[in-house]
Amino acid sequence: MGMTTSVATRYTGLRIMNALGFKERARKRLPLTNARVGARIARTLGELKGPVMKMGQMASISTDILPREIAEPLAALRKDAPPVAFEVIERQIEAELGSPPEALYRRFDREPYAAASIGQVHRAVTDDGRDVVVKVQYPGVDRSVRADLSHMRFALKASGMTRERPEAFERIFQELTARLEEELDYTHEADNVRLLGEFHRGDPYVSVPAVVGERSAQRVLTLSFEGGETLETAARFPQEIRDRIGEQLMRLVYSQIFDCGALHADPNPANFAFRRDGTFALYDFGAVKRFTDTEREGMVDVLRGAIYEDYDAAERGMIGIGARDPAGPPVDPYVYKTWRDLVAPVFDRERPFDFGRSTLHLQLIRKLPEFKEAAKSFNLPVHLMLVQRTFAGLYANLRTLGARVRGGAVLEQVIGGPDGGADEDYAVELDLERSSSSREARPSAAQPTPIRSNHQG
Repeated sequence: MGMTTSVATRYTGLRIMNALGFKERARKRLPLTNARVGARIARTLGELKGPVMKMGQMASISTDILPREIAEPLAALRKDAPPVAFEVIERQIEAELGSPPEALYRRFDREPYAAASIGQVHRAVTDDGRDVVVKVQYPGVDRSVRADLSHMRFALKASGMTRERPEAFERIFQELTARLEEELDYTHEADNVRLLGEFHRGDPYVSVPAVVGERSAQRVLTLSFEGGETLETAARFPQEIRDRIGEQLMRLVYSQIFDCGALHADPNPANFAFRRDGTFALYDFGAVKRFTDTEREGMVDVLRGAIYEDYDAAERGMIGIGARDPAGPPVDPYVYKTWRDLVAPVFDRERPFDFGRSTLHLQLIRKLPEFKEAAKSFNLPVHLMLVQRTFAGLYANLRTLGARVRGGAVLEQVIGGPDGGADEDYAVELDLERSSSSREARPSAAQPTPIRSNHQG
C-alpha cells in the first residue's frame, strides 16, 4: 500500500493549496506532481512479479483519461522482468502436467529464454525432436490479480485524475481486468494460437507457432519455436527489406480485423521475430480481440469515410462502433476533415509514407486541445481499446523500423476501394508473393462473410 499512500498524499497537498486560495500555484505544480506520481506508479508496477505490471502497460494507452505525465511512464513498462528460480518453474510444470520437465521433454533449458510479467519462457526439445518454447505461469499469479488490481485502482482514484470522467475510468478498468483474466488462462491462449495459425496458413510472410497440446495446460503452454531477430536488429536491415516487413505488418493487422475477425492485440516489439528475407514470426497470443460484424462494418465506414471524404459514412461508422454519441451535439464535418487531413498521407495509394521520419503522433497531440468542445459529441469505445493499442503499437514499430509503406494500397487490398473493388496492381503483387503456397479456406473468429464482399461502399 506504500504506492497508494504516496499517490494520495501528493494530490491531497494540491487540494489543500486550492482550498487555501493558491489555485494558480497548484495549477503550475500539477504537471510536476503528475510526473512524480507516474514515475512512482511505473516503478512500483515494474517491481511486481504479477499482472499489475501488464495492467500498467495496457492502461498507458488511455491518454484521454490519464494525464500524459502519467501515461508515458506506464507506456515505458516492458514485459521483461527478473526470472524466478528454476525450482519454482519445475514445480509448476509438475503441478500442471503431472511430471517434472525432465520426464516430459528430451531437453529442457534451466535458464529462461525470456521472462515477463505473468510468466517466463524456456527453450526445450520434445521427445520426438521438435524444437519448442515452454511458457510457464508464475505460481499464484492468478490468485493475486484481484488484490493487485484493487491497489492500482485505489491509487489512480486517490490521485483525483479520474474525477472528471469516472464512468469512463470504471469501464476502462473493467475492460482491462477482463482482458487480463483471459491472458491468465493459457488454454484460451492456445485456442487463439490455433485460430490465427489456421487463418495465416499459406501466408508466406508470417509464421505462427503450432500448439503442442499434450504438453500444454491452463498454466503451461508449449509451442513450436519460431526464430528471428529483434525489432532493433531489424531496424538495421536494408531499406527494401524493412519496407517489405512494414508493409506486411500493416497487412497483418487489417487482414486479421476484416477477414478473420480476430486481432493479435499485443504489439509489444518483443512479440515479433524478424528475418532477413522480409518475413517475421508472431508470439504471445494472450490478448486477441474478437469482433462482431457490426464493429467491423463500422470500422470500414470510418476508414472509407475518412479516406474518400465521405463524412456521412464516417459519422455512420463512428456511431456503429460506439465512438459517437448520437444524442450528443451535431459534429461539424470540419472536425472529421481536420483529423482526416492529418492522417491522409499514411493512406496514400501511390506514395509510400516514411514512418521513420514521421511526426504524426506529435501533430495529433498538438491538435487535441482545439477539439475539446467537439469531444462532447463522442464516447470512449472501451470495447475497442485493444484496437487503439494495436494501431498505436503498429505505428511505433514502423517508426523504429524506419519502414516506408503505401498504406492506402495495403488497406484497399483488404477492404476494397470506394466501390468495394480491390487495388488490382497491388493484388497482383500479393498473389506473386504467395504463388509458392496454396491458400485454402481459412476460419474466422465468428465465421462472418469477409467485409469487402459484404460492404460495397
